[in-house]
Amino acid sequence: MPTATQAQATVGCGDDFVDAASRALASGDLDLVADADLQRVMTAAVRLYAAKAETDTPPAAPIAADLVTPTDIVTTVSDLIRAAGLNLWDVSMWFRRGG
Repeated sequence: MPTATQAQATVGCGDDFVDAASRALASGDLDLVADADLQRVMTAAVRLYAAKAETDTPPAAPIAADLVTPTDIVTTVSDLIRAAGLNLWDVSMWFRRGG
């Protein structure tokens, strides 16, 4: 169980990244967030979400659906599948798993 100090440290821990991403998207200067930083954040987020999804109390939906487009989702998922060396047959084994 986290201590009060640890709980306070995690509150808003993604704010800096979200702010940087919002600035990059609003300005059109996508290089405001370095590819290496995006990769680190995406990797950590995917690993944490997957770990939480395997618990008895899975997390909320992985995205705020009203803030992304279907193209955003398909582009990201397709690149995640390719980056992991998977194919759609591999994904189909997990697709119906869980809720």
